[in-house]
Amino acid sequence: MERQLQVGYIEIEVPEPSALSSFFGEVIGLVSGEPADRGALTWRDDDRAQRVIISPGAANDVAAVGFEATDDAAFDATIARLRSAGFEPRDGSADDREARRVARLASVDAPWGTPVEVVTDLAAAVAPFESELVPGGFFTEGVGFGHVVIATTAFDESVRFLSEGLGLVRSDWLEMELAPGIELVVHFFHCNERHHSVALAHAPFELPQKLHHIMFETNERDDVGAAFDRAWASDLNIPNGLGRHDNDGMFSFYVESPAGFQVEVGHGARVVTDDWDDDRRYDRISAWGHQPLRQA
Repeated sequence: MERQLQVGYIEIEVPEPSALSSFFGEVIGLVSGEPADRGALTWRDDDRAQRVIISPGAANDVAAVGFEATDDAAFDATIARLRSAGFEPRDGSADDREARRVARLASVDAPWGTPVEVVTDLAAAVAPFESELVPGGFFTEGVGFGHVVIATTAFDESVRFLSEGLGLVRSDWLEMELAPGIELVVHFFHCNERHHSVALAHAPFELPQKLHHIMFETNERDDVGAAFDRAWASDLNIPNGLGRHDNDGMFSFYVESPAGFQVEVGHGARVVTDDWDDDRRYDRISAWGHQPLRQA
């Protein structure tokens, strides 16, 4: 499999970044990233300097998604592919590169309404990754920090952006009826062995947040259970308890952040191989579980 990209980081804009500190640090088990300017706070799930950037602002939503290219050739190929598909990237400034801690950066507007950044050489953190709450660590090597799920009314153009522009490949898709007359459609896209680095949900109308959830995958199954216990001990909403997804096989649960978007903590998802031939329709979200447990 030709691997050119991985999801390097996500920027989320919220009114008060510190309001998410106990959520990411004490519930999810991330560790603080390198110091940032402009009032931003950063978090990481491996040895990179920053994986989640929480910036101050009114959006209360995703502000940018960064894709790290494997090398300069992959970066150039991605920029050329975006231009060929009609999506014109902009070169990042020296300040942009410094803020993202990368060597090269180009930004392009995604159809769902936020920038996507293509970068190289995301800097390593000063200290090795070590989380007392997640002793087994997270699965990130060569596949990025996790995955991102975006809900958008600009579904078809967003699919084209991911496939023709960034060069991602669909792994499979979900179509199911949530209620009479209400259909859920989600397409899942990979750019390396991770089953999906990005998923797009077809929103029937503009939602308060484009970001549905981000996912962190643990190396050890028990670390999912421990994270669930921490979430259960908090007063946070748990939209979906422990369960296993049908398409990617992920054992996981979902907890709602204080900002409204959700975080999935999971383990053991299927990986995409060179002979992947399972791009097909699924008609259920989960093989079992993922029942709503606690919601406001």
